[in-house]
Amino acid sequence: MAYRVFLVDDDRFLLDLYAVKFKNAGHDVEVFGSGEDLLVALRKADAKAPDAILLDIIMPGMGGFGALEAIRKEQLAKGSRIIVLSNQGQDSDIEKAKEFSVDGYIIKASAIPSEVFAETLRIIEAGKPA
Repeated sequence: MAYRVFLVDDDRFLLDLYAVKFKNAGHDVEVFGSGEDLLVALRKADAKAPDAILLDIIMPGMGGFGALEAIRKEQLAKGSRIIVLSNQGQDSDIEKAKEFSVDGYIIKASAIPSEVFAETLRIIEAGKPA
């Protein structure tokens, strides 16, 4: 089954790396360089929520936590699995992400792209009705 995945990161190299991984497996991917860009896409009247959003925390302008706050407050991306994909692995960051009810937290430095891909699919499929 093909999924819609939004990737949000200010690191263009990583965005391209993950996008290729998902696209090569037949998934529909959109990439965003900031939290603001993600919110613009999610706020469009005809926006179809993606199956998953992989969201970096530290980005110029609006970071991941700011985007998460807006997503929750405005009830955007209903039904989407939100996965933090960050190098921020401190307990305080993980706890803050949990407060926003994220579906997963992957530390970039500890996971190769194939692991990120597999974990994303696992999280999407775990949230789908049988």
